[in-house]
Amino acid sequence: MTGKGETVTTGRWVLGAAQAAAALVVLARLARGRRRLPPLSPPAARTETAGPDGREVAASESAARGGTQGGGTLSSEALSGEPQGGGTPGSGAPDRGARSGGTPGGGGRGISVVIPARNEEHRLAPCLRAVLADPAVIEVIVVDDESSDGTARLAAAHGARVVPGRPLPDGWVGKQWALHQGLREARGEIVMTLDADTRPRPGLCAALAAALDDHDLVSAGPRFVCDGLAEQALHASFLATLVYRFGPIGPPAPPPPHRVMANGQCLAFRRAAMLRADGFARVRRHMTDDVALARALAADGWRVGFLDARDLLEVDMHESAAEVWREWGRSLPLGDVTRPAWQAADLAVVWLAAALPVLRLAAGRPTRLDLGLLAVRLLLTTALRPAYARPGAGVALSLLLDPATAVRLTQATLRPVRTWRDRSYPTMPVRDGGRPAPPARSGDR
Repeated sequence: MTGKGETVTTGRWVLGAAQAAAALVVLARLARGRRRLPPLSPPAARTETAGPDGREVAASESAARGGTQGGGTLSSEALSGEPQGGGTPGSGAPDRGARSGGTPGGGGRGISVVIPARNEEHRLAPCLRAVLADPAVIEVIVVDDESSDGTARLAAAHGARVVPGRPLPDGWVGKQWALHQGLREARGEIVMTLDADTRPRPGLCAALAAALDDHDLVSAGPRFVCDGLAEQALHASFLATLVYRFGPIGPPAPPPPHRVMANGQCLAFRRAAMLRADGFARVRRHMTDDVALARALAADGWRVGFLDARDLLEVDMHESAAEVWREWGRSLPLGDVTRPAWQAADLAVVWLAAALPVLRLAAGRPTRLDLGLLAVRLLLTTALRPAYARPGAGVALSLLLDPATAVRLTQATLRPVRTWRDRSYPTMPVRDGGRPAPPARSGDR
């Protein structure tokens, strides 16, 4: 009996020590939020200012010459195609008529928006209307990935250039194949990729172009649209696990390449640099393509920024709590881009620092450490509210679902799913691929 009691005591001590270690890790990651980069902001309001020759110049025109845009300077080179460290630009003047034609890959000026779309007829229109109206955008390319609905007709009717996607080759995941084709059709010096469920706001494109003064690859963290109590609560619980594992968005200093995060719903980069790196081909097998791309390029010297764009971008990802559970829970473990040891460590943090305190509270036996972690989780709940378009009771109640979220992450880690949009893909080990060339740097960067 004594031996059994000692074993139980030792087990409790080990669990307590592990939970304390997890708490320290979480606190250290959350503390980064005090120094994180400010959110991207829209361009300055249109006001009249005096130009260098004394005439009145609109603020939007002044900004295009080098005004501040969301934490970076939108220099004239960023929208003109002149050399700026992203590779040798092509020739050609900005052409608003480029929306419906032009020479593919001809190296024009301004921003090309590439939208991969497979059966997105029911949610593509708001995204198209927003980017087609943006004055910084010279063309919008929709890569129709063998859709069986009216995606291509809808995109063409709105004025986008539709690129019929070629059949999916062996060894490729559909989204990367669509982006690979769209990149080669683009003519702008800067390329921005958007998912069909994104809702850009005025100023997003200019702010991302400005951010490329300080980065080589930028992804934007959006504000989420979650309708319904259960959907919002489950989504916020999943989102909290990302913060516990990787810290808040917009870290002031880049993390190690193997811990870099990105959001593939909205990416921006210089076309020439990505063509040289052949980035989408490098991550062609990955289901977690955005993080795979960011980590691969960060390992080779690219400056990767994951910036808060909640004031400029909304995303309506899912239609129900069941879809959040099925689809987001499938991708969040990051299984095909994270080594097993890191996966185990990340799961341990989620279980010990998030799920266990709730379970003990429900059982009426919380420890002081549990109560402290619950207080931290409540503070995080408050911090997460601006990440939602219409934050409600679901965000506040999200911590109650942390045990279920831990179960889903564990399930998806142990039994990864590699299906998407009626396509199935073979499993792949986590391994390092070939190394793309780092982007060229200009002397002033």
